[in-house]
Amino acid sequence: MTQSEIWILGATGPVGRAVAAQTVAAGTVPVLVGRDADRLRKAAADLGLDADAKIVVASGADAMAAEITHQRPAVVVNTIGDYAESAARLARACMPGGHYVDQANDPTAFHRLFALHDEATTAGSTLVTGAGFGVVGTEAIVARMCENRPVPSRVRVDAIASVAVEEGVLGTALAASIVNSLAMGGRRYEGGQLVKTRLGGEIHHLTLPNGEHISSVGVPSGELIAAQRVSGAPSASAASGLIPASLAVRTALPVLSAILRIPAVQTFAIGRMAGIKAKAAPRPRPHTWGHALITWPDGTVREGWLRAGDAMEFTSAVAAQTALQLAAGKGRPGAHTPSAALGPDLAIAAGAEFVDGPLL
Repeated sequence: MTQSEIWILGATGPVGRAVAAQTVAAGTVPVLVGRDADRLRKAAADLGLDADAKIVVASGADAMAAEITHQRPAVVVNTIGDYAESAARLARACMPGGHYVDQANDPTAFHRLFALHDEATTAGSTLVTGAGFGVVGTEAIVARMCENRPVPSRVRVDAIASVAVEEGVLGTALAASIVNSLAMGGRRYEGGQLVKTRLGGEIHHLTLPNGEHISSVGVPSGELIAAQRVSGAPSASAASGLIPASLAVRTALPVLSAILRIPAVQTFAIGRMAGIKAKAAPRPRPHTWGHALITWPDGTVREGWLRAGDAMEFTSAVAAQTALQLAAGKGRPGAHTPSAALGPDLAIAAGAEFVDGPLL
């Protein structure tokens, strides 16, 4: 195994470039992996890497998995998307001994990676899913507030992202994540079991620590899975500030979800959404916020916040910090979410800060 190598899969895409830039800023030279040698060389030059810096040309998850098995990098960061399909095969290629990181926020992708937990533990590999804002921005608060306390009875988390939009097409990876989540329908935990709920049926009205008012809407997400796993709470729910909170939108969501469960419609929707061209726009508010409201069996209720800058910049920093810490020998074998693998201070290392809320 090449102990020092951190591979960035999809390194010529916007997320891959951002993660690679974070690792370079930390003093590490990543190996850029993608389908086009010329684009990889240009990306390496843009990062200030030497002309002879190592790149790996591989098109698609299967080819990348073959190169990982053959060359044995220390850590692989998967930014190619379609995590429900790509994560397990790439993670398996890292074993034994190598480590894997992705930015999934899809319950299906989470459960498929968690199914490799025993295999990874035996192999001495750490597999981390959800290394991005939504998961870490909420999970880290829950992990921090639950330290040295009894298991809570209920956890609620809200992800309030603030993102500057770059001009360009949405892309298949992001489109698939959005469509697949909507198609899944509503979910929450009750009695320790993941149960179906009405998509968009839960709405939270929040006052941010800076006094701004915002609403978040219940959606299935990696935040939900991570918050329940790190807390052990039998009841858990998650909501996002990216879903419009109007009654019209929330009324339409269950119908849209049912339509998107039709395979042909789902494929068509992903293709159409992937081609949508967004116009450049500044982020809507100065900060990105994660929020958690935790209730314990004795009636104690605590609220906590996490504050970061641009959500995508924080996401790339989380993925880079996760990879750097795994390459340094931190973490524990098995399949985990980021804070479960590396602790809540991972969020601080990625540039966020905790804002303690009141005892309610």
